[in-house]
Amino acid sequence: MLAVVGPGDTDDAALLAAAAEVGRLAASAGHDVVTGGLGGVMAAASRGASEGGARVVGVLPGDDPAAANEWVDEALATGLGQARNAKLVAMADAVVGVGGSWGTLSEIALARRLGKPVVWLHGWTITGPDDPVPLVSTPAEAVRFIIAATTA
Repeated sequence: MLAVVGPGDTDDAALLAAAAEVGRLAASAGHDVVTGGLGGVMAAASRGASEGGARVVGVLPGDDPAAANEWVDEALATGLGQARNAKLVAMADAVVGVGGSWGTLSEIALARRLGKPVVWLHGWTITGPDDPVPLVSTPAEAVRFIIAATTA
């Protein structure tokens, strides 16, 4: 399962289009997709994955599964608030970040701590002591990176 994470409050058309394309490409590569289940990048990636035929899981911060966007097939209402980011990342085999926000940064960091393959599309430059988070510039590059990292 591929996690697609990113800001829920963005209306940046280019970012939303990129997230939808990541979802579609992930689906066409045979991956189901998990997101935070709400709006913005999460909704766009959910839509793209759903249109591509993938199963979409939404890991929600609140208690109400009805809060999930319309493309979520399975809504997991955690009641954990932002701590749900750990659950979301733990469910995934790999993580694609699309765009930057503090919540997205937390998901990227948690994924790195869990040893999951991570790539960031239109994200922030984050460098660790020896291991910068890879940045890519297109949805196709992001999905190619994740496929290579999960099949190697």
